Amino acid sequence: MTIPQSTPTYRLSTMESAINVLVSQFKTFAGKDGSSNTLSKGEFSSLVACQLPTFVKNASDPDVIEQLMGSLDENNDGELTFLEFWQLIGKLANKQGGF
Repeated sequence: MTIPQSTPTYRLSTMESAINVLVSQFKTFAGKDGSSNTLSKGEFSSLVACQLPTFVKNASDPDVIEQLMGSLDENNDGELTFLEFWQLIGKLANKQGGF
């Protein structure tokens, strides 16, 4: 008789968990309007207002969202890929860390 071996359980580090949360939140908001791989302006606005209201000043102001999205949308297609969105996370982390 063979006893099945269990798959080892790995505990994620704090940083690994933080990355998983960022990816998960992006995917949660990206899947609402269309493509689950990009954030539309509406999805981006919702994500910022819900998840970054303290870090993004005037997060509910449409003009702020328009300007912010425009600064991140490198290919000007009106949507943000994860890598384009990641720029915002880097900028916010940089500011929050005092770098």
